[in-house]
Amino acid sequence: MVIILIGVLSALGIGLFARSSAFSPLLATQQLQSATLLAQQAALAGKKNSRVEISGTTFRARFEEADGSVSTLQSFSLDGEDFTTTPSNQDIYFNRLAASIDASGNSLGATAIEITKDGTKFILCISSLGAVYQVDLTGNCNG
Repeated sequence: MVIILIGVLSALGIGLFARSSAFSPLLATQQLQSATLLAQQAALAGKKNSRVEISGTTFRARFEEADGSVSTLQSFSLDGEDFTTTPSNQDIYFNRLAASIDASGNSLGATAIEITKDGTKFILCISSLGAVYQVDLTGNCNG
């Protein structure tokens, strides 16, 4: 009985490592959420040009210091072959109320960001008011 149990557990363990994992895009989605929230907190604290930068498979939460230098609150990157991000290059800024805006200060509508690996897709939305949330695979960020 013990030998059968060990065999079953071994087979399950091998199966976990043999299949394609959704871990990378899920981790990336969570890190993007975290970077977005940090950029919003910097905006609420009055930091200039608070933003989350999406550059390929790298996410950064940044803001501008009074002297014009740029500070990075968080930077996250996985190997580029692990997942893809759509759009792959975008900066989302936040105003003093943490609402999403573009670099010119114009209000953005809801923004959908897809993170995909091997057919596993996660969709993260940033609303015009700055709420950050995951949606189902339809990608409808408008509720």
